Amino acid sequence: MEKKDIIILMPDQLRWDCLGAYGNKIIKTPNIDKIAEEGVIFKNAYTTSPLCMPARASFVSGLYPHQHGMWENKGSLPPENETFFHHLQKNGWFVAHIGKAHFYEHKNFHMKTMEDYMRKRGIDYVHETTGPHATVTTDSYMTDYLKEKGLLEIFRNDYRNRNKFSTHPSPLKEEDYLDSYVGKKACEFIKNYSFEKPLCLFVGFPSPHEPWDPPGKYAEMYSPEDMPLPVEEIIETADLPEKTKKIIEQWKRIFNGLSQEIIKKIRSLYYGKISLVDYWIGEILKTYYEKRTPENLIIIFWSDHGEMLGDHGLLYKSVFYEQSVKIPLIIKWPGKNDELRKSANKIVEIIDIFPTLLSGLGLEKSKRVVGENLFEGKKKNFALSEIYAFGFHQYMIRTEKFKMVFENDGDCLFLFDMENDPDEITNLAGKIKYFKSDLIN
Repeated sequence: MEKKDIIILMPDQLRWDCLGAYGNKIIKTPNIDKIAEEGVIFKNAYTTSPLCMPARASFVSGLYPHQHGMWENKGSLPPENETFFHHLQKNGWFVAHIGKAHFYEHKNFHMKTMEDYMRKRGIDYVHETTGPHATVTTDSYMTDYLKEKGLLEIFRNDYRNRNKFSTHPSPLKEEDYLDSYVGKKACEFIKNYSFEKPLCLFVGFPSPHEPWDPPGKYAEMYSPEDMPLPVEEIIETADLPEKTKKIIEQWKRIFNGLSQEIIKKIRSLYYGKISLVDYWIGEILKTYYEKRTPENLIIIFWSDHGEMLGDHGLLYKSVFYEQSVKIPLIIKWPGKNDELRKSANKIVEIIDIFPTLLSGLGLEKSKRVVGENLFEGKKKNFALSEIYAFGFHQYMIRTEKFKMVFENDGDCLFLFDMENDPDEITNLAGKIKYFKSDLIN
């Protein structure tokens, strides 16, 4: 058994192509890029759901949404359901969570009341916060901090007065902003931890999830004029399925008024939030390395889903375009990076982390998990992603050549030739020349 420490770093709603390590020439992410340089970048990683709670439930349980039962940002995972945290605990690790977890629905309560639930999920130490929007209605250690400083109502009023296109900085200073709070608490925990047991620390950053409100210098770090133009909107054709047309019409109504000027401003602020997260990742690792050597530490960097950022005329997530469903995944595992590189260019899913962790640490396999062990380098033929949206269950199958989105009765809503149309401009759903054999081969 290999008893290394593990730090899991998870920004919320971070798009895969908004990191220097993934080829972005504008974004400043030196600390994440260094993890990638010293570890393994997975270039074709996909979420099991382009939505927070289902994706996070999949990550810790190793199951798809149709198996763990969470399709929306509602409900909670049963506390007795197996997670990889349970396996680590059983084998001597101390498991800590700081920041956003979102394994249960955030409501009008203080998150301290849910700590017993979190401990039953396999977590020994809990210092939990919400994501940005839920801070308006849900109290946590973070809102306690803002209240003590006389900032809570200023912060909440700013959020109450924003709309989906609001693009102004946070009224909070950099040191009081949500991600700074999480980053500081993670550093404090590491400084005070004895390391008598190997550590698994999960750090959940609230950013770069909207609203578009980085604080201080991070709001000015990027110029809107330097931002790339969005991928053009979907062009409707007469032979698209009727359900697809209705979905597109709903998108247009929701995002009516989204101009290129607004998109560029949103992107510049989104980039600023990413750079703030990157700064705190650097501080967390610096704090760890003051106490322990790099050889002791496994780093897993990932995000639950992406962000549309105006591509196809959309914002946020909950759709199956690459910008929403493809994710960054970087693992640094001293002594085992070469083995992991077997899977670096293959299709992988977030449910693969569970069995990979157990295998790499020499722990007993889970009998329940359906993900693949990335050390084995097996070729995965597809990625599956699922969500409940627009009143019905939707599924995505992504192969190397094609992407198909269909609903629970089997109707195809979107079909893209990913080799010849990587920007997903031409929806082939309804084109009778495409048969099942074309998708599989």
